[in-house]
Amino acid sequence: MTAKIKICGITNQPDAQLAVELGADLLGFNFYQPSPRYIVPAAAAEIIGSLPRGPEIVGLFVNAELEFIRDVLNHCPLTMVQLHGDESNADCRAVAQLGIEVIKAIRIRKPADVEQAGNFDTELILLDAFREDLYGGTGEGFDWNWITSVPDKRIFLAGGIDPDNIKAALNVGTYGIDLCSGVEKQPGIKDHPRLKLLFERIAENPNSN
Repeated sequence: MTAKIKICGITNQPDAQLAVELGADLLGFNFYQPSPRYIVPAAAAEIIGSLPRGPEIVGLFVNAELEFIRDVLNHCPLTMVQLHGDESNADCRAVAQLGIEVIKAIRIRKPADVEQAGNFDTELILLDAFREDLYGGTGEGFDWNWITSVPDKRIFLAGGIDPDNIKAALNVGTYGIDLCSGVEKQPGIKDHPRLKLLFERIAENPNSN
């Protein structure tokens, strides 16, 4: 069975619609205002409302106040919240108590960073490349050989993944693959030919259904 495919940084309906049609399992909407992929909750809700049922809808937050997350949840039908900053395990628990599944992102710059996954109660962990000035969407990767088995966790692999290396990413064997800048023509705007090529390459993978 192939990994779950998450297309993140959605800012418009055509990109969301195409990602769903091609087979994306999860769509990500960025509610971190400094990000070039930031989308206001009302606009995200409109896009989500136009889509067919099926994909998980993930809201990305960075060091956000719990009240802000609660407010977004009141306006957007999210099915998951991704905490992509320096949130603690207590922060993850507080968000989970809102009745939604949490993905905790961990930014990786050395092999030992992967072990941080064990510090969180969340079953879903996203491993991304570390960059001091950016939280996600860097287009940079890390050494996938650093990934070891993390008991009781479902791991998403992120960072510098695109149609050219998607087969190698799938072969790492993680639960999911997260893509953002690798299928964009500019931040927040997907490159439709590259998005189509991505799913063609995924279909060619011997582990695909």
